[in-house]
Amino acid sequence: MRIALLDSNKLKSYESHFPHDQLLGVKLERVGPYEEKLMEKEKMTPRERVRVALHHKEPDRVPIDLGGCESSIHLGAYEHLTTNLGLDVRPRLYDKMEQIVAPDEEVLQFVKADFRHIVLKKGFWLLAEDVEDRHDDPSGRPYFIDEWGIKWGKSQYYYDMIYHPLEEADMEDLEDYDWPDPSDPERYEGLREEAKQLYYSTDYAIVADEIFGGIFECAQWLRGFEKFTMDMYKRPEFATALLDKILEIYLSVYDRYLREVGDYIEVVKFADDVGAQGGPFISPVLLRKYIKPRWTKLYKFIHDKTRARLYHHSCGSVYVFLEDFIEAGVDILNPIQPRAAMMNIENIKREVGNRLVLHGGIDVQRVLPFGTPTDVENEVKRVLKAAAPGGGYVLACSHNIQADTPPENIVAMFKAGLAYGNYPIRI
Repeated sequence: MRIALLDSNKLKSYESHFPHDQLLGVKLERVGPYEEKLMEKEKMTPRERVRVALHHKEPDRVPIDLGGCESSIHLGAYEHLTTNLGLDVRPRLYDKMEQIVAPDEEVLQFVKADFRHIVLKKGFWLLAEDVEDRHDDPSGRPYFIDEWGIKWGKSQYYYDMIYHPLEEADMEDLEDYDWPDPSDPERYEGLREEAKQLYYSTDYAIVADEIFGGIFECAQWLRGFEKFTMDMYKRPEFATALLDKILEIYLSVYDRYLREVGDYIEVVKFADDVGAQGGPFISPVLLRKYIKPRWTKLYKFIHDKTRARLYHHSCGSVYVFLEDFIEAGVDILNPIQPRAAMMNIENIKREVGNRLVLHGGIDVQRVLPFGTPTDVENEVKRVLKAAAPGGGYVLACSHNIQADTPPENIVAMFKAGLAYGNYPIRI
């Protein structure tokens, strides 16, 4: 269903005449006669397409995602792409740390993206437009400080952590620390209206993007990677208190965030990296003791607030944690980094593809930046052949498109997705 953009008064009137479930067209809590008929249609709307795919069924074609965190595009690559496409747009930074942009509508329509992303009005990173670099660091390196007190210094393409504010903290310091305020009304101002307008005026699938790093990540960033690892072994009471404080803040944020947008979204994004290129960087024992129980609590809370699917991003080699993700409540796994150890998408699809939707998988480490357009086309075909049959796959990169990626390769990726992603998959 697609209707013209409505002002707020007409929107309330329209919503009162058409209950939310009726506007959904198909709730897809189960697959019944209506859903079967829907899946037989030659052409679906983006929202219909996404819903069918997220329920491990085959839509008309594989959904495509570009935007948000971990599935977007670096400022440098975006500027080259839009110039190549002849678009007169002004890039808007979405995430200052990773230097990724919020793609303009013209670009999203060009690649046939099925998703549109929304984010807190005032994020814990601080919104990119509101962050001014400081230059008074002794090194002369431009930097900014986020709401958690973490200091990020500019490098060639990104901002790296250069100060961990709780590195020398003890239990008493945790009580006295100036934690971010999850109840700050600026975070949520106008968010519900934005989600409603986007829902009723378009037929795209709406994503509630992540609010910050994950529970594990945030503890590492506040404390320092080595220090927090040692805490889990040597200071379990401190590690537990720090993780619980982060979880408490996140529960409070998602309570309000989902009250505002939960009726209108298809996906809730969360990120918590537990993998590196060569393998996990936390042991299964520690993950199951400290991290998984808190994921489980948070994800149950989110699932209780919305019918949307829970998306979990973790870079690197996470094969050994696939069952842990599922048990914690993950519905969608991103980014399926193909060059990380044990992250063979064929194996992952075969073993958990009926329980986890796979999102990503297109190599951003070698093929996209250094291959030819033909190499990119072959990469897309490889991933589609492995992950798309039976549904449960969303075409996206295995992280943000990097700064050195040629525009012709970006175009080749999305063209190949449209050319070879129609169901039934024939590759």
